[in-house]
Amino acid sequence: MNNQLNNLVRIGIFYDGYYFYKVSNYYKYEHGRKARISIAGLHDFIRAEIASILKIEDIRHCQIIDAHYFKGRSSAKEMGEKVQSERIFEDILMRENIVTHYLPLRYGENNTWQEKGIDVWLALEAYELAIYKRFDVLVLVAGDGDYVPLVRKLNTLGTRVMLICWNYSYYNESGTISETKTSRHLLEEVLYPVVMNERINREPVSETVDSLFVGEKREAPAAGEASAVVRPPVEADEPDSAVSTIFSLKDGFGFIKDEKINNVFFYFGTLTNKDFDELETGMRVKYYYEEDMERSKKDGAPRYRAYKVTVLDP
Repeated sequence: MNNQLNNLVRIGIFYDGYYFYKVSNYYKYEHGRKARISIAGLHDFIRAEIASILKIEDIRHCQIIDAHYFKGRSSAKEMGEKVQSERIFEDILMRENIVTHYLPLRYGENNTWQEKGIDVWLALEAYELAIYKRFDVLVLVAGDGDYVPLVRKLNTLGTRVMLICWNYSYYNESGTISETKTSRHLLEEVLYPVVMNERINREPVSETVDSLFVGEKREAPAAGEASAVVRPPVEADEPDSAVSTIFSLKDGFGFIKDEKINNVFFYFGTLTNKDFDELETGMRVKYYYEEDMERSKKDGAPRYRAYKVTVLDP
């Protein structure tokens, strides 16, 4: 028994929450997988990866003894109905024994809400817990070069660091390229860098890769259910806003029926009170729109996109 305890590899995992959120959205809406990253599947992958690196035959000797998730968060008032989806994700984190750490978002540059201090808090907690809990391997789920000083400090403790990271790019709702790239300096500092997109692309059909994704099921509404309720009309009351219905939904984006300006494009990130997965064609929405200059120029005709979409149906 004592020999087994001596051979136990103690693992601590620290999530940069916003980074993980972006990656999960990418695989749900942009990647061919069309599924979110599974927390449980990722933890199993990490344990198996560490067992393979350290040549440990029995994966039970690799145990996650601590896991923490750090993220900036809007107030409940600002989130509206999105509070429910936030709670659902928190339930998932609790089931996997992940401790959550939140800081309020702050209004910053370019009139946007921004995270402030999350990376510092993560670094302080990771370093302190590495001292007290003596992790054999500390796993960072992150990609920012700001974590380089943390890795260097952990190295002085003799704590081996594994980095779980992604590099990818895609065309966003504006028709321009969005990309997520891992800091080269961070990759160079850690002992065990694992670039997940390379692993996923290298083994596109395998049980190991499949277990990294959530298998989602959606029930179709009963026949005639959508037409059973009659709702009063809602009028738009601000300039550059309108009320209409969704007529098309694709992978992470959709179109609102607007005969006046030749339909309006919207992206999953513009929704204010529902997740994209909850949408159905025919739902009424109130939306604020603007001309998409790049698309207009490319198509030779005015094209509009909604930058704020609120679902009016319950």
